[in-house]
Amino acid sequence: MAAAPACLQLNAKPFSSFLSPNPISKHTPKVGRISCSAASPSKRYSITLLPGDGIGPEVISVAKNVLNLAASIDGIEFKYEEVPIGGAALDLTGVPLPDETLLSAKQSDAVLLGAIGGYKWDKNEKHLKPETGLLKLREGLKVFANLRPATVLPQLVDASTLKREVAEGVDLMVVRELTGGIYFGKPRGFGTNENGEEIGFNTEVYAAYEIDRIARVAFETARKRKGRLCSVDKANVLEASMFWRKRIMEIALEYPDVELSHMYVDNAAMQLIRDPKQFDTIVTNNIFGDILSDEASMITGSIGMLPSASLGESGPGLYEPIHGSAPDIAGQDKANPLATVLSAAMLLKYGLGEEKAAKRIEDAVLDTLNRGFRTGDIYSTGTKLVGCKEMGEEVLKSVDSQVPSPV
Repeated sequence: MAAAPACLQLNAKPFSSFLSPNPISKHTPKVGRISCSAASPSKRYSITLLPGDGIGPEVISVAKNVLNLAASIDGIEFKYEEVPIGGAALDLTGVPLPDETLLSAKQSDAVLLGAIGGYKWDKNEKHLKPETGLLKLREGLKVFANLRPATVLPQLVDASTLKREVAEGVDLMVVRELTGGIYFGKPRGFGTNENGEEIGFNTEVYAAYEIDRIARVAFETARKRKGRLCSVDKANVLEASMFWRKRIMEIALEYPDVELSHMYVDNAAMQLIRDPKQFDTIVTNNIFGDILSDEASMITGSIGMLPSASLGESGPGLYEPIHGSAPDIAGQDKANPLATVLSAAMLLKYGLGEEKAAKRIEDAVLDTLNRGFRTGDIYSTGTKLVGCKEMGEEVLKSVDSQVPSPV
């Protein structure tokens, strides 16, 4: 079985340990008495499931099954609460993030999200768009650090749109600031200018503490990888970026062992295509990170392969695939569930500290790919085309094969 790539082997030490002087863990194991799994449950965690829209329910179903099997081997049991968000919540309750959904998420040990959005709600007013529900969820959970790995797996190098010699060996991490910047800055809105013309406006604004905390996450992440951090901004034009660079350079003094570089966002977008292997860890603001991480995903061959983790100083993290809801293939058993499965592995690693169970899932995904199974987005001649459900079944087989045989 192939070894897990570096981006899936990051040290799982909670980021709260260096963001807060007195981190409080809410993941104290509880004793269980059920004995129907490979090991009697000794730990229980509560997970909020947010299937969402489009292919979300399909991929969440697969990930839930994989989570259960992988964790049960180590005596871990989950209590799930499934609640609506996005378009599904709009149809049920009239709002994209019901109070009950946010409360469930806050009270859980971790949150696993499928996908949100769809053509059906595209013409809604902003406060009634599915995406508003996700933004409010991130804000409500106070998750400010979004980790998005982009690794070209050896099994999928030919699925990349880049030449093999460019794509092979790419292994980078985008650390995106998630709760500040132009997506949340005020003032924002619509109005008229001095000439009476209609205008729309937003504000890119960052406070020092917002930059400092994401910088520390990025430096810690780089330290656990290859020790190189590239900060991406637009400091030649934007005052907010000038301030960003100033604060990044200040925090860099705390990490003399990490090599820091700076790059303008337009150049970074070009360099990701020209020579992606030059990057190890990238840190950037909300909007630049949104764009660059999606660009990086296509280097890997498919956006359907990439997980993400959104973390705060305390409380539950939010784990989700970076792909969208893909309404054009929803309900057709065509979705690739692996990004959500790998998001579940990140949940185990970063959210619960259950590294063994997380690695079991990562290894199972690699084994499934090694055995030639592919959904349509990563299919190539000579491999076996399967649907979402069958891909999930094959991952389960790979997880099950790791269970020690009774003596």
